[in-house]
Amino acid sequence: MKKPTFKENVDSFVTQASKIIRFPKDVIEYIKYSHSVMQVTVGVRIKKKICNFVGWRAVHSEHRLPSKGGIRFSSNVSQDDTEALAALMTYKCAVVNVPYGGSKGSLKINPKNYSEKELRVITKNYATKLAKKGFLNPALNVPAPDLGTSEREMVWIMDAYKNLFPEDINYLACVTGKPVEYGGIRGRDGATGRGVEETIREYFRHPELLKKTKLKKKLKDNLIVIQGFGKVGKSLCLDLYNRDQAKIIAIGDWNGYLINRQGIDINKLSKYYLKNKKIDHFKGAKFIKKSSNVLLLDCDILIPAATESVISLDNVNKVKAKLIVEAANGPVTYRADKILNKRGIHVLPDIFVNAGGVIVSYYEWVKNLSHIRFGRLQRRFDEQKMQDVIELIEKTTNKSIPPSLYKKITSGATEKDLAYSGLEDTMRESFQEILVEKNKNKNLNFRTAAYAVALKKLRKFHDKIGLYS
Repeated sequence: MKKPTFKENVDSFVTQASKIIRFPKDVIEYIKYSHSVMQVTVGVRIKKKICNFVGWRAVHSEHRLPSKGGIRFSSNVSQDDTEALAALMTYKCAVVNVPYGGSKGSLKINPKNYSEKELRVITKNYATKLAKKGFLNPALNVPAPDLGTSEREMVWIMDAYKNLFPEDINYLACVTGKPVEYGGIRGRDGATGRGVEETIREYFRHPELLKKTKLKKKLKDNLIVIQGFGKVGKSLCLDLYNRDQAKIIAIGDWNGYLINRQGIDINKLSKYYLKNKKIDHFKGAKFIKKSSNVLLLDCDILIPAATESVISLDNVNKVKAKLIVEAANGPVTYRADKILNKRGIHVLPDIFVNAGGVIVSYYEWVKNLSHIRFGRLQRRFDEQKMQDVIELIEKTTNKSIPPSLYKKITSGATEKDLAYSGLEDTMRESFQEILVEKNKNKNLNFRTAAYAVALKKLRKFHDKIGLYS
C-alpha cells in the first residue's frame, strides 16, 4: 500500500472533521486548496562552480493578511511538504485566534554543508526572489524560522528586503524570529516549547480527561518521553523540568536516545549539549543508538518534537503512551491516528499544541509595526503603584514584607513576561474552546475537534465576505 504524502495526511484530517460536522463538500474543497505556490531556483557561485538550489513559498490562505509561516532549509523538503505545512499554518492560526493566513517556505539544501558566508549569499538570493514576487512583505507574507533556519537567517532575509525596499518604514516586520537587537521579541526562541508545556498544564486541569487516560493527577508523577532535543524539544524539556518538576525518562535525538527511568537532569543535559552539540556521551543516562525506538518506550506521556510522520502504520501498535502531545508538525499519520483513537490514546494535535511560536511571532510583528516594545510605557508606573500599596499595608499592619516577596510583588512586567502571559492565555482559551467542541459531538476527538474549530471560523469569515458568490 502506497504511503500517503504529508499533504494527503493533512487533507485527510480536514476531510474527516468536515464530514463529522457536516460541512458542504464544495466549501471544504475550496478551503483545502493552496492559494498559490511559487517555485524558485537559487543559483550561487561556490568554489568557482554554480550551485543551484530549488525552493518554494506556498500560500495556503490569504483570508487574513499577512500570510504567516516559517522557512525550512532541508535536503529532504519538497513542494508537497511545503504546501502541507502552509495548510497547517492556516488551521493553526484559526484555532488560536491569530489573525494570519497560512504560508510556508522551503529551500532544498543541507545547511551543514556550507559556510556561514555561503549560506548568507544563498539565503539573501532566495529572499530577494520571494520579495520581488510579493512573497515577502510585512503586509502580505511574513516568514519565521523553521528546521534548518534560525535568528541568523531571519536577519539576512530582513536585510535583503530592506535593501530592495528602503522606503518601507515597517521593514522590521517583514520577518519574525529575529534577535532582540534587530526588532525581535524576548521569549520568542522558547515560545513553541512553552506553548507545548502550557497545553499539557491545561490538560492536567481537567480531572475527567486524566480519568479517561488513567494518568496520575499530578504532572510530576507521570513518566515523560520526548523525541527531539532541538529548538522546541530543548526549551520544552527545560520548562517541564524546572517549572513542573516533571520526570523526563528519555530524550531522543537523530542518532539515538538517552534513557534513565529515575529521570534525567535536564539542566545538566542542557549545559552538556550547549558545550558538545550532542547528547550521546552524557553521563546522566544510558545512550541507545536505535533512535526510532524512543517512540515505543513504556511511558505515560509521549511528545514527538522533531519531524513529521514518525508514528505510522509501521509502529503505531507498539506505542505504549497514554497521551501523545504533538510538538512537531504532523508526527502522526492519518491512518496511525485512527488506530490510536480506537485504542483510547488521546492525541493533542499539532495545529494547536505547537502554536506558541506563531503566537509570540504575532506579538513581535505587532511590536515592529508599533515601533515600541511591550511594557515600555507602563512598567515603572506599575512598579510605583505596587510600592505605594505595600507601604500602605506595612504602615497599617505595622509589619514588614520580606525583601524577596517585596521584590517579586513590586517588579513590573518585562517584555518576556507580557509575551508569555499572552501565550498562556491564548493556549488555555484555545484548549477550552477545542474541549467544548469535542464534548458537543461524541464522534470528535481532540484532533478533529481542533480542525472543526478552525473550519467553522474559516467558513464564517468566507461566508460573511461573500467569497463564494
